[in-house]
Amino acid sequence: MASAIPTPPRMATRLAALVRDELTEGVQPAVSAMAAAIAAQHPGARAVLFYGSCLREDALDGLMLDFYLIVADYRTAYARRWLAWANAIIPPNVFPFAHAGLSAKYAVLSEADFYRLNGPETRNVSVWARFAQPSRLVWSSDADAAARAIDAVARAAPTLLAAAEPRDGEGMLDWWRRAFALTYSVELRAERGGRAGSVVDAAPERYAAFGHAAAAVMPVNARGGGWARRRIEGKILSIVRLLKATFTFAGGIDYLAWKVNRHAGTQIIVTDWQRRHPILAAFTLLPRLLRQGAVR
Repeated sequence: MASAIPTPPRMATRLAALVRDELTEGVQPAVSAMAAAIAAQHPGARAVLFYGSCLREDALDGLMLDFYLIVADYRTAYARRWLAWANAIIPPNVFPFAHAGLSAKYAVLSEADFYRLNGPETRNVSVWARFAQPSRLVWSSDADAAARAIDAVARAAPTLLAAAEPRDGEGMLDWWRRAFALTYSVELRAERGGRAGSVVDAAPERYAAFGHAAAAVMPVNARGGGWARRRIEGKILSIVRLLKATFTFAGGIDYLAWKVNRHAGTQIIVTDWQRRHPILAAFTLLPRLLRQGAVR
């Protein structure tokens, strides 16, 4: 049986409470049903978190919902050993999913990786940048799994703000905006310019409250700075993950085109040849998208 989660330090109580309250807010029944269906696909499922732009949407038809599935370990979660190996070497694995007329994709991380990737131990921004933003814990196997997921997510905001390093005279919301702008610069992203600011502006009171609570418990060993190295590593990792997804994500090239078109306003049309050769298609599409500024 997994050991009990440690009691957070007293000064972390405010942040822990904010994270717990946000994660346990209600969601639409269709989201909860899809989360349960995703968990049923993998033995050893521990928790499912719902995140992303769909969190703010009432009408979900035609959208791609985003989930993270947290599992006890990769070997238990997969019948095929190579998938467990791929998830461990280049986390996460990402899969498409459909349930009750809705479409989704979900990423798989072990509890250990989810905890690590939300903290200052890694320069990789992809997890702590996402979970410093609102998310919902929409399924858990038991109370211990829920507590562990909440504990991991509570690490994200302090890690993000510490990595951006506070500046004298900078307001809390501007600190958040700059922090997100830095993380957006690290990954290949299809969003238009100004997206980092709009994330904060959509919920300023939330970010003010989380920011002050997170600043009080920022890790002293956080890796601030180093953003040039993060950008190089992040772009390379984004490409590697894209290539890996061609093996795990059925219709991945169509999803990539849909995402770029939705966020960047482009009109990419995927050909049959690109669907048959997704790796080559990714290599041919990427330079074009970079030249057009559709991804950065």
